[in-house]
Amino acid sequence: MSATSPSRPVPRPGVQAIEAYVPGKAQAGAGVKVHKLSANENPLGASPKAIEAFRDAGALELYPDGSSTKLRAAIGAAYGLDPARIVCGTGSDELLMLTALAFAGPGDEVLYSQYGFLVYRIAALAAGATPVIAPETNLTSDVDALLAAVTEKTRVVFLANPNNPTGTYLPFDEIKRLQKGLPPHVLLALDAAYAEYVRRNDYEAGIELVATSPNVVMLRTFSKIHGLAALRVGWMYGPAEVIDAINRIRGAFNVSAPGIAAAVAAIEDASHVERAVAHNEQWLPWMTAALTGLGLTVTPSVTNFVLVHFPETPGKTARDADAFLMERGLILRRMDSYGLPGALRLTIGTQEANELLVATLTEFLGSAGHGA
Repeated sequence: MSATSPSRPVPRPGVQAIEAYVPGKAQAGAGVKVHKLSANENPLGASPKAIEAFRDAGALELYPDGSSTKLRAAIGAAYGLDPARIVCGTGSDELLMLTALAFAGPGDEVLYSQYGFLVYRIAALAAGATPVIAPETNLTSDVDALLAAVTEKTRVVFLANPNNPTGTYLPFDEIKRLQKGLPPHVLLALDAAYAEYVRRNDYEAGIELVATSPNVVMLRTFSKIHGLAALRVGWMYGPAEVIDAINRIRGAFNVSAPGIAAAVAAIEDASHVERAVAHNEQWLPWMTAALTGLGLTVTPSVTNFVLVHFPETPGKTARDADAFLMERGLILRRMDSYGLPGALRLTIGTQEANELLVATLTEFLGSAGHGA
């Protein structure tokens, strides 16, 4: 062994630079009822039909269908897509990782916006590529900034639309402008995890652009509006060549049989999705108005969560609010890891959770100098 050889296995460059993803907290003060508003989960839960399908999924000793055939067919039927151009994964997170691994590597660059999903950086570094960040404007992805950051080394552009954690979005015309401005060999990955919640006429999740472009994919998840976060099921729609590459490197049985069964039932239960949308349509504006009325700044959101900005006043900061709320069973998401230490992200919850949150924040802030 060479004198310069390491004395133990050493990860390749880039791996040690990864800060492991930290999920939303799930514990609060002792003896209090917990309202978890930190992970953008569906407050209505999963479809009863999906729950039944999960329970009836069959023998646990048998491997699942490695191609997720029934699920791809169900997705294709729901959206009018060719199932052959769909690949399913262990949540959309796995598909993001596989996209970076398949299309970027050492010496390449992976581009995303300033407050983009934390997994984009992890995926880039895991692939051995260099993550590149484009600045945002008013907590919204900026197409001009993204295009200005493209170099001859750029291989993948990740864009969450709507974006997590800001809740903002880009109109479809801007997405088309971004795709048109990219070199044809650069893959644009549209992460549309929250697409079902958006009710804006100028929004499109990406299906149309994928259908007409050789360098665009769209990723979706069953974790959010379908309420199947525990089962980890996601999917990608893309050009045949891209889907072929992802299929070559994904795990042979990457989606479980219960996950496939529940996801098929979930996507076929349109009424449950409609109820989830209606709940969000009622409580998102209510929450935004209530928090604004308390003197807090709320980033306008089209999703099932809002980004709330707290003052720098000692004792009234986001950190202080987080501690105060947690002791009372209300768990929100700190934004320090996103470079937004003055903000908390909160999921639209049940009526009970929403009303309790506003009442508790009213108590925290007090009336003097903070009231409506």
